[in-house]
Amino acid sequence: MTSIETKGLPVLLTIRSEQHFEDMEPDSIELMTEGTLTSTGEGELVLSYQESELTGLEGTTTTFEVRGPQVILSRTGSVNSQMVFEEGKQHTSLYETPFGELAIDVQTSRLRHSLTERGGLMDLRYSISVDHSVTGRNAFRIRVKRKHEARENGQS
Repeated sequence: MTSIETKGLPVLLTIRSEQHFEDMEPDSIELMTEGTLTSTGEGELVLSYQESELTGLEGTTTTFEVRGPQVILSRTGSVNSQMVFEEGKQHTSLYETPFGELAIDVQTSRLRHSLTERGGLMDLRYSISVDHSVTGRNAFRIRVKRKHEARENGQS
């Protein structure tokens, strides 16, 4: 049995999330957290972090897999879901809620990123439809910076 071991590099993430619902003020949140950035060696990058109480998703791991023109957002833990983003395309995803599973359509209007193993930026804009009715427009802007080990700052 062969396994390729990849170790994620520690990174600092600045995540800005916006949600726009009809007839309501936009809801936005910005947070900084630690995560890992892993290169699969096949040109794919995996960005992962633990959600917090601030996002309402405590106990959930969020992962962004960057695969060429697609980004796959997966959440596992207290919330389980997977959404596929591809600019100009619509993908149907399953979203788990405390009340059951829901099929949602994700229409990506913008997907830009400059992510490399050294960090970068991801800008994602999309709308979500349930039963062919748009329920909201959303945006993620994630800045990724390599985290420097405390040991590099010198010890006496």
